[in-house]
Amino acid sequence: MTARYKRWYDYDPVLMEVIELLRSYQEELKAQAEVFLTKIEAQVGKETVEKFYEMVRPKDGGNRWYDKDPILSRTIELLRVVPPDVQKKAAQSFLDSLDELGLDRNIVKQSNTES
Repeated sequence: MTARYKRWYDYDPVLMEVIELLRSYQEELKAQAEVFLTKIEAQVGKETVEKFYEMVRPKDGGNRWYDKDPILSRTIELLRVVPPDVQKKAAQSFLDSLDELGLDRNIVKQSNTES
C-alpha cells in the first residue's frame, strides 16, 4: 500500500516540524523566516524571489494561515516549490538555526501530545 499525503510537506517529518513551528509561533519565528529568505535572495537574487512569489501567491490574497504575513508566505511558498532534497536541507537548516539560538523546538511536540 502506498502512503498518501494530504499536504505537500507531510512526506517529511523534518519539514512537517518546521511548518508546525512556523504555524504555532508565527511572530516569534518571523525573524528566522526572514533570515531564510535573505539567504535564498543572496543565492538567486531578491528580484528573482519577488518575481517567483508574484507567480505563486494567491491572487485573491489567500485564506491560508500564512497568507496574512508576507514574510511567512514567501518562506512557505519557496519551501513548497523547491525540489524535495532542497526542502529537506532548508528545513534541517532552519531547525539547526533554532538550536543554535537555544530556542526549544520541542514545545510544539509537547503541546500536540497534551491536546
